[in-house]
Amino acid sequence: MSGPYDDIINLPHHVSAQRPHMPMADRAAQFSPFAALSGYGDAVREAARLTGGKAELAEEEKAALDARLRKLRPGSSAAFTVFRPDERKEGGAYVTAEGVVRRIDGCAREIVLADGRRLGIEDILEVRLLAPEGET
Repeated sequence: MSGPYDDIINLPHHVSAQRPHMPMADRAAQFSPFAALSGYGDAVREAARLTGGKAELAEEEKAALDARLRKLRPGSSAAFTVFRPDERKEGGAYVTAEGVVRRIDGCAREIVLADGRRLGIEDILEVRLLAPEGET
């Protein structure tokens, strides 16, 4: 059987003397999938991330919270449940912040903790006073 390539079919494979051989990992990169919609996956994940709204307290809940806030003094240890707005989309999440109260700023309507964190009084949902170390 003869064909059009009989004259070159048994010749050795050409290896360039001037260019180095490409590693297999680099050869595979030529065939990696092309992302035509770059950033689309990130946008879908961001849209799927859930955020919640800020809770509205009833009048009696506001009164109870106000009473607990009035018990706070500089040096008090407390755990606060605080609403943190989301930086990228509407809504946010409630987080717990524990710490020692450095001061209560009535003008700025915030509580400053010893570690420098500032908690807006309007964003506080719950306050739990913690017993000082050694007391039970």
